[in-house]
Amino acid sequence: MKVKDVMSSKVVSVAPGESAAVAARLLARHNVGALPVCTSDGKLRGMLTDRDIVLRCVATDEDPYNVKVSDIMTRRVVSISPKEKAQAATDLMAREQIRRLPVEDNGKIIGMVSLGDFAKRPDYSTEAADALAEISMNMKRL
Repeated sequence: MKVKDVMSSKVVSVAPGESAAVAARLLARHNVGALPVCTSDGKLRGMLTDRDIVLRCVATDEDPYNVKVSDIMTRRVVSISPKEKAQAATDLMAREQIRRLPVEDNGKIIGMVSLGDFAKRPDYSTEAADALAEISMNMKRL
């Protein structure tokens, strides 16, 4: 099975120049925990999580309406090709300690894959559980 068979092709993204408040509303409206930060031509520039907004904006007493996404996003982004094996995605997620992975093709984001996507598939639920266990174990060490 390939990443393209598991990923969600419906991607909600946010532009780097948008405010943290706009990003927070997108997270809430679409019931997601992370947004890829993309330019207008679909190029991935970073990732923004609900945790980024809380820790890098709200907890530092910044105004979410005045803080740009580009100021609080995670710039180092790991992504995967839709042609890769699904096992490569779960291995990468475990190694990088991430629960969501952007899928890029020719330098543009075309999808997202999450541990939840794997957990819903009987043939990959064990790999998802293993990856989540590894992420959780490493989080306890921090």
